Amino acid sequence: MSSDQTAGNSQPQASQDSRDSRGTQDGQDPQDSPFRAERTTRDEAPQFVLPLVARIERAEPPHRTDALETAARAVLVMLGDERSLGDGEWAQAMRDWQDARIRKVVRRARGAEWRRAEALPGITVTGKSAEVRVFPPVPLDGWPKDLARLQVSGTDLDDPEAVPPPDTTAPVLWMNPDVEMSAGKAMAQAGHGAQLAWWELSDEERVIWRDAGYPLSVRTPDTARWRELMASGLPVVRDAGFTEIEPGPTVVSEGGSHFCPLPGGRQQ
Repeated sequence: MSSDQTAGNSQPQASQDSRDSRGTQDGQDPQDSPFRAERTTRDEAPQFVLPLVARIERAEPPHRTDALETAARAVLVMLGDERSLGDGEWAQAMRDWQDARIRKVVRRARGAEWRRAEALPGITVTGKSAEVRVFPPVPLDGWPKDLARLQVSGTDLDDPEAVPPPDTTAPVLWMNPDVEMSAGKAMAQAGHGAQLAWWELSDEERVIWRDAGYPLSVRTPDTARWRELMASGLPVVRDAGFTEIEPGPTVVSEGGSHFCPLPGGRQQ
């Protein structure tokens, strides 16, 4: 599966860059956004990566859309876990990761590989057909060997049935219809979109979203709707085009302050 990284990464399989055109992190100066194209002070900080591993068994691979949604929720679960907050055991690594460029890498595992990955500290998130395990951030050159040996590329996924319309009472991550991405690349991009939605919320709204199970949808609009979304001012994930695709927007995050998942599915 493909990976998602910022420029300057020494690992060739993880040399992509996603950036938000307007988002900030917890009220920080937008000029220092971790998704800005220009070099910032974040590039001077030690660089970390958030590893995700998707379970891809030969006999029963997950459905593509469910894999994207499960990966996005996995990122949110890690962000909201008590071990990632305050004085939690993963909190410093999470702060170091978010103080630099926001990097995510999606790899695949099956059988014994998956069992070894599950033995490492992390969180497994299960969808309808997909399983994704997310791990606390690690230095770019400090991957645990059981994760470093996993493959990044070479797997794609399909949806065997038509995907239903999204649930618009919760955030929707819209994928660029004009850009073809492998499953791994798209999973990393969906994770970025979910993180942008997270940053748009207050602490209270994040708790509500967490307690609801982080409902969200990942969908691909038609070209006309995509143009509307791009002109809407919503947060946009942009890829630098180092691998797979040309530079440009990949995801619009229709969530955050625009949608607040409240009890009973009521919109704010």
